[in-house]
Amino acid sequence: MCGIAGFWDQRGTLAADAMPATLRRMTDAVRHRGPDDEGIWSDPKCGIALGHRRLSIIDVSPAGHQPMVSADGRYWIVFNGEIYNFEDLRRELESEGVAQWRGHSDTEVLLAAFGRWGVQQTLQRTVGMFAFALWDTKERTLTLARDRVGEKPLYYGWHQGMLLFASELKAISAFDGWCGSLDRAATAGYFRFGYVPAPRSIYNEVAKVPAAHLLTVREGQRVDPPVPYWSVRNVTENPNSGKFETDERVLVEELDHLLRRSIARQMISDVPLGAFLSGGIDSSTVVALMQKQSSRPVRTFSIGFREEGFDEAGYARAIAAHLGTDHTEFYVTAQDAIDVVPQLASLSDEPFADSSLIPTLMVARLARRYVTVALSGDGGDELFAGYTRYPMAQRVVRGLALIPAPLRYALARAIEATKPEYLERIGQWIAPLVPRAYQFKSFADRLYKAAEVLPLADVPRFYRRLVAQWPDPAEVFLDSPPTESLIDSDGYFARFASDIDAMRALDLQTYLPDDILVKIDRSAMSTSLETRVPLLDQGLIEFAWRVPVWMHIQGDQTKRLLRKVLYRYVPPALVERPKMGFGLPIGIWLRGPLRDWAEDLLAEQRLRDDGLLNVAAVRRYWLQHVAGERNWQYRLWCVLMFQAWRASLAAA
Repeated sequence: MCGIAGFWDQRGTLAADAMPATLRRMTDAVRHRGPDDEGIWSDPKCGIALGHRRLSIIDVSPAGHQPMVSADGRYWIVFNGEIYNFEDLRRELESEGVAQWRGHSDTEVLLAAFGRWGVQQTLQRTVGMFAFALWDTKERTLTLARDRVGEKPLYYGWHQGMLLFASELKAISAFDGWCGSLDRAATAGYFRFGYVPAPRSIYNEVAKVPAAHLLTVREGQRVDPPVPYWSVRNVTENPNSGKFETDERVLVEELDHLLRRSIARQMISDVPLGAFLSGGIDSSTVVALMQKQSSRPVRTFSIGFREEGFDEAGYARAIAAHLGTDHTEFYVTAQDAIDVVPQLASLSDEPFADSSLIPTLMVARLARRYVTVALSGDGGDELFAGYTRYPMAQRVVRGLALIPAPLRYALARAIEATKPEYLERIGQWIAPLVPRAYQFKSFADRLYKAAEVLPLADVPRFYRRLVAQWPDPAEVFLDSPPTESLIDSDGYFARFASDIDAMRALDLQTYLPDDILVKIDRSAMSTSLETRVPLLDQGLIEFAWRVPVWMHIQGDQTKRLLRKVLYRYVPPALVERPKMGFGLPIGIWLRGPLRDWAEDLLAEQRLRDDGLLNVAAVRRYWLQHVAGERNWQYRLWCVLMFQAWRASLAAA
């Protein structure tokens, strides 16, 4: 895992002797991604410059140093990530007569494969996570590329006629004289979803290379349209339905095999390796199969919270004890969160409102004390239909469809017009009649949320509401342009055999790469930890979509096949419990230890001076939350992270 940066100055704006210093400022900005080594290379005649910061994982010798040139001198590359099947590719290349090796790094194998098979065909053969910049000295072209699902980031943009690219925006902003302007459409997307949807960045001048794509830049500043070398849409919308296997035992066996293979590949490392363990289905499966294939106890890491309803550390501890891992845990306090919050805006580079970035950062820091590589269980919800919103959406919409629309609208208006204290009294009256598992801490807040979805009697609209932080960004962001997203595509749900498949496919292409994988990458790389996500192996993605959805979800039980594999190694009693997620008691902390920090960012005069947000709306939501009338933690966190990001720019 590394950090890359570079530029192509086709106009010759920079003097030759200025190129190295300029490039080094860019790579220094991402030093945290690669503290072990640094390298720069430039060709003043062409104006091309490639920079690299190295976190040594495979072939930690000088033979793995980058930028790296191919044996024939044609290609120069800076590469971030891992090619898990590089040894297979190396043997295949050797069988075809390629035998010039200086070391045993995956980057060297990749360069040799480009020369033998070409870039696109090589990437179709690779299994891995990566982002790279490749300079072809013969064709005088620069190719930027990312892995299939977007595990590794890669930004690119223009400044005074020069192409800039890097792993993180902070490297681009380190270029002399660079100044980005706010992309209002990207900002509207941020307020709607809590993250900046790809391919936009928060700046007009910068974009993200799409996952599973190559982007080629040619002389004359010509940028070819991104070319896919793999398509998640083809996998999800056109699965190989000719050979559906509906024998559950056969499918469980195949899934077990695919998981073992993916995890074994991703356990290859020349440095200490471990895993995050939350105690949930996904991370427990990854750790169980790691331990099954390891000759020594696997290092596992988890964090916990003292607040009731947020702590999973005990579950992780029990699973670690059963599997015999070498387990380490850390309990997070409100003060720990307060100490981390001011760092979030700088860490994520652009506004990012997933509060689980905090615990992810903390578990990454914990793991980095002991290991350099950690496997994560992310991706299981999208592949194996694990989000509770999937069955809930269908169930709730079916129920809503039974209620006449006028009655639903009237009921919603009545709830919204009722004061929370009256709703809480109603909740107290009916609480004895409700099973314990379905009781809520705030009956009023639950009813208010129900009022928001009462008018939504179809799954697409219901799903769009569930994944939105601010359903209408214009409510908070002044002069907000319309948001454009795959989620809004007319007829998208009609392409799938089931609404659940449509929701899974949307999450796989939006929420996973733009939120989950960003969170993992930034939190881990900020502490120089490489994370790997074995559930996102290409074979597993394609397997998960060949299986009929009714075999993933039966009733309210999600991830049925994945659970069956896990039960081979862990007793069901250790993992069967309601899904908790990796959340934080943000709503509680905003009324307590984080209140002063939030008050400063949401001060009325400050909001007016900024001139970007609807002051009345923001203050109304904040005061209702502080008073305990409503729980607006998600919407407020979205605003707070935007304000914190702007403050970090002003302080830079």
